[in-house]
Amino acid sequence: MAIVQVSIVPLGTGSTSLSSFVAKVSGWLEAQGVKYELTPMGTILEGDAPEILSLIAQMHELPFLEGAARVMTLINLDDRRDKKATAQGKVESVARKLGKIK
Repeated sequence: MAIVQVSIVPLGTGSTSLSSFVAKVSGWLEAQGVKYELTPMGTILEGDAPEILSLIAQMHELPFLEGAARVMTLINLDDRRDKKATAQGKVESVARKLGKIK
């Protein structure tokens, strides 16, 4: 089970706003039936690492289709194979250690 944070940054768009590009990619993920979590600085995906990397390759292309001249994609990949892990589980683990949940 892999947990991935991806940030896709379109460049050369003539604007500093990225929300329309983020909305396009988010809508595309929903249409694909992909479970994702949008954060202020990126998108979290969970699943099989090769499948997620294939999705990211497709996501990377979407801003080009919307007129971006350049796209920078940043990927943080946590591919854990000894046990099933989730993004929520990682957050809860830290919260338990802080005594915020039992």
